[in-house]
Amino acid sequence: MTPSDMSGLEAALRAEVDGEIRFDAGSRGAYATDGSNYRQVPLGVVVPRTVEDGARAVSVCARFDAPVLSRGGGTSLAGQSTNTAVVIDWTKYCDRLISVDPERRTCVVEPGIVLDELNRQLSPHRLQFGPKPSTHSHCALGGMIGNNSCGASAQAYGKTVDNVRQLEILTYDGQRAWVGPTPPDERARLAAGGGRLAELYAGLDRIATEYLADIRRGYPKIPRRVSGYNLDSLLPENGFDVAKALVGSEGTLVTVLRAELDLVPVPRYQSLLVLGYDDICTAADDVPLLLERCSPTQLEALDGRMAQLMREEGAYLDSLNALPEGDSWLMLQFSGDSQEEVDEQAHALLRAVGRDEKDSRIAFSDDPEREQKMLKAREAGLGVTARPPDDRETWEGWEDSAVPPERLGDYLRDLKGLFDEFDYDHPSLYGHFGQGCVHTRIPFDLRTADGVAHFRRFVERAADLVAAYGGSLSGEHGDGQSRGELLTRMFGERLVTAFGELKALFDPGNRMNPGKVVHPHPVDGQLRLGPGWRPATPSTHFDFPEDEHSFNRAVMRCVGIGNCRSHSGGVMCPSYRATREEEHSTRGRARLLFEMLNGHADSAVEDGWRSTAVRDALDLCLACKGCKSDCPTGVDMATLKAEFMAHHYEGRIRPAAHYSMGYLPLWARLSRIAPSLVNSALQAPGLARLGKRLAGIDEARSAPVFAEESFVQWWKARDQEEPDPADPRTVVLWPDTFSTYFHPAIAKSAVRVLEDAGFRVAVPTEPVCCGLTWISTGQLAVAKKVLTRTLAVLRPYLEAGTPVIGLEPSCTAVFRADAPELMPADQDVQRLAGQVRTFAEQLVHHAPDGWEPPRLARQATVQTHCHQHAIMKSGADEELMRRAHLDAEVLDEGCCGLAGNFGFERGHHEVSMAVAEQGVLPAVRGAAPDSLVLADGFSCRTQIEEGGTGRRALHLAEVLALALDGNLPSDHPERLADRPEPPSRAARWATAAATAAVPAGAALALRLRRRPG
Repeated sequence: MTPSDMSGLEAALRAEVDGEIRFDAGSRGAYATDGSNYRQVPLGVVVPRTVEDGARAVSVCARFDAPVLSRGGGTSLAGQSTNTAVVIDWTKYCDRLISVDPERRTCVVEPGIVLDELNRQLSPHRLQFGPKPSTHSHCALGGMIGNNSCGASAQAYGKTVDNVRQLEILTYDGQRAWVGPTPPDERARLAAGGGRLAELYAGLDRIATEYLADIRRGYPKIPRRVSGYNLDSLLPENGFDVAKALVGSEGTLVTVLRAELDLVPVPRYQSLLVLGYDDICTAADDVPLLLERCSPTQLEALDGRMAQLMREEGAYLDSLNALPEGDSWLMLQFSGDSQEEVDEQAHALLRAVGRDEKDSRIAFSDDPEREQKMLKAREAGLGVTARPPDDRETWEGWEDSAVPPERLGDYLRDLKGLFDEFDYDHPSLYGHFGQGCVHTRIPFDLRTADGVAHFRRFVERAADLVAAYGGSLSGEHGDGQSRGELLTRMFGERLVTAFGELKALFDPGNRMNPGKVVHPHPVDGQLRLGPGWRPATPSTHFDFPEDEHSFNRAVMRCVGIGNCRSHSGGVMCPSYRATREEEHSTRGRARLLFEMLNGHADSAVEDGWRSTAVRDALDLCLACKGCKSDCPTGVDMATLKAEFMAHHYEGRIRPAAHYSMGYLPLWARLSRIAPSLVNSALQAPGLARLGKRLAGIDEARSAPVFAEESFVQWWKARDQEEPDPADPRTVVLWPDTFSTYFHPAIAKSAVRVLEDAGFRVAVPTEPVCCGLTWISTGQLAVAKKVLTRTLAVLRPYLEAGTPVIGLEPSCTAVFRADAPELMPADQDVQRLAGQVRTFAEQLVHHAPDGWEPPRLARQATVQTHCHQHAIMKSGADEELMRRAHLDAEVLDEGCCGLAGNFGFERGHHEVSMAVAEQGVLPAVRGAAPDSLVLADGFSCRTQIEEGGTGRRALHLAEVLALALDGNLPSDHPERLADRPEPPSRAARWATAAATAAVPAGAALALRLRRRPG
């Protein structure tokens, strides 16, 4: 399209569509790729507010002859969710469950609703949508319909096509209709009505008739045939079902506006049987026998290679520990209406195959929590294999083949032989073996011409292999660009010709997701990398040691899985959950950083580190580090953001908040001159508002109150002899800014408990800081200087190996993770990383034998700081609370939303509170009055206190110290906590008046001086 056409298209969309119309570089870059090997920068993005607006967007695009791509969760692995087209993202607004009919077990949905959210809304009816892919937390039903998604539960419930009753569709040329099973008399009625709809049905009738024998003969009779169009749904014996024929067409034929779905009952009881084998091929050999003897709801497999990768990555170890002996495993899940029924299904199978539950290669569980642990290992396959510890790049491309289950073992042996022939060393093999579907990721070289040619030869050979086994190129991920060019090898020329005729019938201009399935782009075209990819290789402040010391490799950790678009559970990604914006997800930001590297001639981002598009996308990143732990490939967006901001603002004036919040440790030390006056000034009418405006602080936020006496001042006043650093009982209590100047009672409490446990506490009295606030604002050169000074103060303790105890999780995380990456060559940084411990770690793992924490016998609602979740984990805290007889509910409600400086900065308050209201604040409001509310992070405590909860959160150290001094009150026990009191109203007004009097007095003096004598 010409620039004039593009301008006209954008203007028309803005004028006629109620929605977000985005033709900016940031939006186009965020949608440039999906979960596949492919990349195509879109023309623009439309986020319609209603389904009707989505339909209008298609109409406008048709007027301008602009290609259209409907997009759901964007997790497609075959390239069907990336195109040089107008992308319509349905997931932000068009996500309603329109109606439910519990008796008929059906529902009607809009295309943007996420599967887990649909099932959550259906749960009061004890119904669910049957197919459940591993992306269930974030995949949209429209995308599932487009891809004909399956997942492990397809063993019981079939593919998406088997669960779709009717579709409301829209063709590119404007025909709109509900379609489904269409008997001959209905087709006759439609034909008599004339028009475009009659033309469509006549064309479908002709294709089904002309290719009848080819369809019956050429479609593999296997459970997981997803490749190709579903022409078999048009056969007379299948009810001439137009809806099912359109499922799996990947947006190349029609736009799906609404769908009527079949539902299934939620199983009341489940059990899991795991069988261990010597290798994955032997496990596959056993599948037909097992299916003869039982009817499981899932029959999954994972191999020893995946288990090895998990162990090397330290991931899913609980899941692995629950598995029986063996080097490959089959997992069979059984469902039923009673526990006895599901248990008996498993035991009957063992009897039938002559095995016993006591066998070391058998694991049986009817404990749902243990079952989920074991299944989690299998579900995690894509993330684990995408970025193996040996740093090889593995890719999709042959990740989804399917064969008859009875031939699976032999197919796997031949496939492994093909891996050996092409020198693709030992990819993991896993998948839905009960239906013959095999997943893998292969270390293709997609950067060089020889490597890409090698990749092409491999997939051609693999396609011939799977066809020889009577299988399908795709068992659930679809064809897209990965397999579109290979369809002839599976179906033959005549059926592929029929696919082309179906495409021409619905989309004669080839405007619907062109280049996919029919008239496909080459399997080695439009690659995300490719031999022409030439990215910038910038020098960086962080070392990125886990990414071959490369910023580019760190960015490329994101392979598009999309877990950052989940709606609940874990921490990642709070800004996406609040905004539902792709560019405010971890994946969207990673995509923009990839574009910023400018490796392609058509890169959406052309201005490198100075990019405002990247800056704006990173602006709402809370730097919570949730992605570092929750992302299957360990993307660390907080570090990438800090690196970007360091370069973006280099030699330039920064936002005011970078000086006010970034230099907070300095301002906190200066507050010691007159803390009461500082507090009054920060709260004074008029003056506080002016100060916030100048400091870049949101007016809705209250300034935290400085303590009259800091922790270090209190410590000095104790006038105790400093312990010997070499004494094994000595610990250094780290005086972080927050525990020192704002909540010193926490540090005092920690001293009380540590000394009770027999430790000798040392506290640095010279100014020290971890540099957190400078890191989070991207002032990395300053952070290094601050850390260097701190290391000099700590040197005697570092040389003696003295433990350093952190109270503020974000500061402890700096010493464990950020500082070693920022100063990798500094041996003291490495020593500190090894010596720093959390308060709970010290007491749980290093307290003298015989010491026990005080008994509390209370319930507690616990908010874990995001940095602790990501870096230190909370196992020691949970164990310490257990020993203290605290009945702790550790929230799984995500980030608190304040996230250090983020929630204080102007323009962030709305998102900050939206994040908090998604889980943390409602959970605290629901806590019983006699329960404790615990939050070790200053940000978390502040957000809870200011978030209208009526509660004040305590640090675990405070709770234990209070318990040492006696019983806590039965109602709102936090009222015993010592917190700085805000200045009185009189003090605030007096400060305001005094401040106002200064310029007034100066003006009066000036006038008096000028008055004639």
